[in-house]
Amino acid sequence: MKLIIALGNVGSEYNNTRHNIGFMVADNFTTDYTLEKKFQAYVYQGVYENNKFMIVKPTTFMNLSGISVGLIVNYCHIDIEDILVIQDDLDLELGKYKLKRNSSSGGHNGIKSIIEALKSEAFLRLKIGIGKDKEQSTIDYVLGKMNKSELDMIKQKMDIYQEIIKCFIKDGALKTLETFNKR
Repeated sequence: MKLIIALGNVGSEYNNTRHNIGFMVADNFTTDYTLEKKFQAYVYQGVYENNKFMIVKPTTFMNLSGISVGLIVNYCHIDIEDILVIQDDLDLELGKYKLKRNSSSGGHNGIKSIIEALKSEAFLRLKIGIGKDKEQSTIDYVLGKMNKSELDMIKQKMDIYQEIIKCFIKDGALKTLETFNKR
């Protein structure tokens, strides 16, 4: 089974914030799947081309994402190479993406929490750029709402993010890295 962890914060006040881009991508992918609340998360389970997967949106808030990830991984006996985490990234231009594996948290507290819970950095990460605004504090910027042009840019890129998730579910981390980091 493949596990896709979408990072964000729960609550309507966080809708369309830059820090919730993981939730946005997951919500776009999961429109046809049933939602359950368990493992301190919203969990969608499904099958894509005969491959089982689970998409998880932790309800523990970003900085404690590792709590629900640890619960799911331990209960479902999921291997590290079968995990994809979707996160925001300040160092990438808005909408751009990068796939990484075996890398540090880069200061992202949600990733730091997951690394601590899994005791590993070996999981695949889909980092989606949210850009940076040097005029604002990092906290204000990442928790700030995206404007219409930013949301439009993300919507334009949504198909590629969905392709990455499908490739990961079907072909695994290595093939996903090989295929999409060349683009």
